Amino acid sequence: MEPHPIRLVVTDDLRRSRLTVFFRLLLLIPHAIWLLLWSIAAFFASVANWFVVLVTGKPSLDLHGFLSAFVRYSTHFYAYGLLAANPYPGFTGSPGYPIDVQIDPPASQGRLGAAFRLILAVPPLILTAVLIGTATWNATGERGGYDASYSAGSTGSFSALGLAIVVAFLGWFACLAQGRMPQGFRDLEAYSLRYAAQTYGYLFLLTDRYPNSDPSWPEPAPAPAPPAITLHPDGDDLRRSRVSVFFRLLLTFPHFVWLLLWSVAAFFAAVLNWFAVVFTGRSPDALHRFLAAYVRYDIHVFAYLFLVANPFPGFTGAAGSYPVEVAIAPPERQSRWTAAFRLLLAFPALLVTSSFNSALVLVGIGGWFASLATGRMPAGLRNLGAYALRYAAQTDGYLFLLTGRYPYSGPAQLPAPPEDEPKEPLAPLAA
Repeated sequence: MEPHPIRLVVTDDLRRSRLTVFFRLLLLIPHAIWLLLWSIAAFFASVANWFVVLVTGKPSLDLHGFLSAFVRYSTHFYAYGLLAANPYPGFTGSPGYPIDVQIDPPASQGRLGAAFRLILAVPPLILTAVLIGTATWNATGERGGYDASYSAGSTGSFSALGLAIVVAFLGWFACLAQGRMPQGFRDLEAYSLRYAAQTYGYLFLLTDRYPNSDPSWPEPAPAPAPPAITLHPDGDDLRRSRVSVFFRLLLTFPHFVWLLLWSVAAFFAAVLNWFAVVFTGRSPDALHRFLAAYVRYDIHVFAYLFLVANPFPGFTGAAGSYPVEVAIAPPERQSRWTAAFRLLLAFPALLVTSSFNSALVLVGIGGWFASLATGRMPAGLRNLGAYALRYAAQTDGYLFLLTGRYPYSGPAQLPAPPEDEPKEPLAPLAA
């Protein structure tokens, strides 16, 4: 894939100063004031740049430099505030920050796309709001107005919590306890910041390249340890049947009924599995197989509903039976102490899963329109949906004590763990 004109460069070493982490919001106040003032100037600069592109077909060099510095500074600001980086950022948007943005020089753009840029930018702005937070610019503090910063934090308050904000809240406690930001949290925030930078670069006409929502490109840093549960969308070829897409919600209804019935049985099986792991330190094979099939089936249903996959799923959750494959490692020894408090320990992962679900809904909505128009699911949306489902599968597996390994929130894709069940041959993909 051709490199995007707006790229994120990560040189952060994960170490965090406990003192600055504790007072991070207080330390952000001078930057919040400066960001608000710069946002006002960026609004007028973006309007001027819009007229320049409409007339000449190319951004002004001076306006391009000014708005590029604003996008870089905004990224530095949120990287620091969200604990994705540690050093106190400068006020000029100069390159060199541990979470930095590279922006290519001005290039020719289509006038027609520029004329409707504000409308075309609405979908990525909505996704940015889910990944980072509510994205509104307004000097008076009222809702609405022109988007010119990554969240309502520039006006002094957050009116909605994005995925990165939830992760930063959890990372705050981790940094105080360990002096380090968990790599999965940092990488998830880096992905969110990269998409936000590309969105605002597109909105400000720094480029006419649409934001890339694919979390697997460019390839993220590998996870420090392999998870016991992974999800791979490699069996999906992105083709979608327009008829089944149009009636997708209706077609999923039988699965909702069966999933509800299976969930009742899975609840009692999870309780039995909890007692087994607490007393023996290992999940019984029969319970592990039953709950693993339930987790796979749950993911198959929602992969179908939100257009992450195309074929109608089976009702058994069999391994290897669906293009979006959930691989679950066989039973392993687990700590009885962590098993005893599993519901409490899983609470942070459940919070992150809830935020991921908002992104998954947007993937389904955006993919529905795109699939009806083109007969294909955009790869970036499909991979973002698979990312959200993978984390949900890992959270379910941890909660049900299929594994003692905590869900990994980073976008890195790892080889599937070995499974203790034979795989069924994949059904042919529908057109």
